[in-house]
Amino acid sequence: MEYLHIFVYIALLLLAALLSTRLMKLLKLPNVTGYIITGIIMGPFVFGLLFNNFTYDGIKESAIYGFVDKIKWVSTIALGFIAFSIGTSFKISTLKAVGKKVVIITVFEAVFASLLVIIALVVAHFLFPNQISWELILTLGAIASATAPAATLMIIKQYKARGPMVDTLLPVVALDDAAALILFAILFQVATTLAAGTGTFDVYKMLIKPFIEIIISLAIGATLGFFISLLNKWFKSRNNRLIIAIFSIFLSCGLYYLFKMPQLGGFELSSLLMCMMIGCIYTNMCKDSGKTLDVMDRFTSPIYLMFFVISGASLDLTIFFNKSGLLVLAIAGIYLVFRVIGKWSGAFTGASISKCEPKIKKYLGFALIPQAGVAIGLATTASALFSASENETTRIAGSLIIAIVLTSTLVYELIGPMVSKFALKKAGEIQEEE
Repeated sequence: MEYLHIFVYIALLLLAALLSTRLMKLLKLPNVTGYIITGIIMGPFVFGLLFNNFTYDGIKESAIYGFVDKIKWVSTIALGFIAFSIGTSFKISTLKAVGKKVVIITVFEAVFASLLVIIALVVAHFLFPNQISWELILTLGAIASATAPAATLMIIKQYKARGPMVDTLLPVVALDDAAALILFAILFQVATTLAAGTGTFDVYKMLIKPFIEIIISLAIGATLGFFISLLNKWFKSRNNRLIIAIFSIFLSCGLYYLFKMPQLGGFELSSLLMCMMIGCIYTNMCKDSGKTLDVMDRFTSPIYLMFFVISGASLDLTIFFNKSGLLVLAIAGIYLVFRVIGKWSGAFTGASISKCEPKIKKYLGFALIPQAGVAIGLATTASALFSASENETTRIAGSLIIAIVLTSTLVYELIGPMVSKFALKKAGEIQEEE
């Protein structure tokens, strides 16, 4: 095994993921689906069997598993770039233009999806209390609010869809992931407190500390956003500004680990909220921020590719071959169904309150079904933290979260584009196909 170096393995991952996009194009599926499948195939639980005598015994001590573990930091950085990008959509001029109806719809569809998944899993918890923990319930509930706009945007461009529903849908999907990050920051802080709890209700740990952590995260992000905006006045070239933006994202991720130290209070800050706030301040203070974002889009493509591949490679397939396999499928089924119901009912309620057209009320929720990037990133973050816990229940929750979200993502990415096309067609905003 010594002859397979980690750099050779990364090169193979990149090539395999790139080739998978050709197959996805033939199957008319999003590239992200190919990246995830590539990760699963090239990961320690499929490709790794070649170097482990075709057995899962001791697979977590194998070199391939070690390779994947060593490059997981890429996922943290990728999620930072995603959060930064989401923050740039919070331009004051854009928010004024889209009006309050988009904000109302976004809040309702995000909260309803989260709430319904939590309620459904709470019911399942009382039926199977030893298998479905509160950490699992709250984390999946938070992740349920996220939406992947890529599939919907692909359908809009492919069929040149246009009309009132498209005009409402585009800003909603832009704001949706920001709402998901905020919900995740709140619910995940409570989940981590529960995971580290002693069994007694501690007001500080359960209520005050999570609130303080969110405020500190936003304050640090705002400070960094202001700082890099000032630096942009001295550094005019796109490459230098790209370096400044990357500096702020890496620093945010580093501060997350730094503040976990007991000397600094042992706070579990949110690097996602920090990066999102950096992007928000940066895009509002720098009039020509779009130039930097254009360069960043080109720079981040291989990072996002590796992010999805690593997420797929991290899927522990052994969980499907033991008694937890049926549990994963059952929870994934609950998650799939109730998230869809939550998205549709939330969008319908928000559109009704905003007095939108009947077709927007009926069909907007269906176009919000796809889920990928941010959801996988949040699941990866939660899984990594829970898996390092000394509590066995929490460690199991970490393995279950990534398995459930990846299983759900594959389903969403397969059916999502078709459902989005159906919704736009029923709304009369897809022209006659040639």
